[in-house]
Amino acid sequence: MLALRLATLADLEHLLPRTRALNDHEGIAVSTDSLRAALEILLTKPELGGAWLVTRDDAPIGYALVTYGFDLEYGGRDAWITELWIDEAARGGGNGAQVLAMLEPELRACGVGAVHLQVRPENPAKRLYERMGFAASPRVVMTRTIS
Repeated sequence: MLALRLATLADLEHLLPRTRALNDHEGIAVSTDSLRAALEILLTKPELGGAWLVTRDDAPIGYALVTYGFDLEYGGRDAWITELWIDEAARGGGNGAQVLAMLEPELRACGVGAVHLQVRPENPAKRLYERMGFAASPRVVMTRTIS
């Protein structure tokens, strides 16, 4: 049985190798120490968002990271799914769609009026997101890192 539960600091060791794998897969250069520090902040400051651990029969198979923003267009709090990862062995069986469906009421309960995500155009997960009701925004996401 697939389950989704809000992760705690005790779940860090389940989350860290998976977020490391996601960032490596996406070619994002970030140190493991930075990932650990950021996860620790997210796991201890629920006002920022949350991490949900995905389990099948009580064994971790993935996670979703969500951060909160605020936008008048959406009536206040909105959210970004910044990372969604399903372990390779668990992909292709509908687990990603189930996670997205289970995450929606969790976010609604947190006062979220809209949820956003980013996906590379060539990523096969783009088809999943479209099937789950995500659509390209008429706006272009632009980013500037500040260091």
